[in-house]
Amino acid sequence: MNPENLLFAKTHEWVHVDQQGNDKIATVGISAFAVEALTDLVYMELPEVGRHLTAGEAFGEIESVKAVSDLYSPVEGEIVAVNRELPEKLHLLNDDPYGEAWVIKLKLQSEDSLKNLLDFAAYSRQCSEGEH
Repeated sequence: MNPENLLFAKTHEWVHVDQQGNDKIATVGISAFAVEALTDLVYMELPEVGRHLTAGEAFGEIESVKAVSDLYSPVEGEIVAVNRELPEKLHLLNDDPYGEAWVIKLKLQSEDSLKNLLDFAAYSRQCSEGEH
């Protein structure tokens, strides 16, 4: 996916929303900026399918040789898919952060939380200003 077509949380997660039947499905991943900042990824903990998340709620963590960082849901919804291959293939976060390295998919509960997200230009400004 082209990052310019995504929405971003201030905590560096990205979101892409697709209509699937009657549901809106939000695919969530981690931005290239965050992956580069973490460097040397060693571990990732993911949630279970079926869990309900609110916007801003931690759902997992990612660990590098430097630090452990929580992953936060940028939207509210029920987890309908988890990228189970990702913890064994952390290199995908560097290789394809906006494609194969998606983390979870949620059935969107409400579109209200999308209003609080940043477009690519605003997110890029946040990153360049050093607001991590």
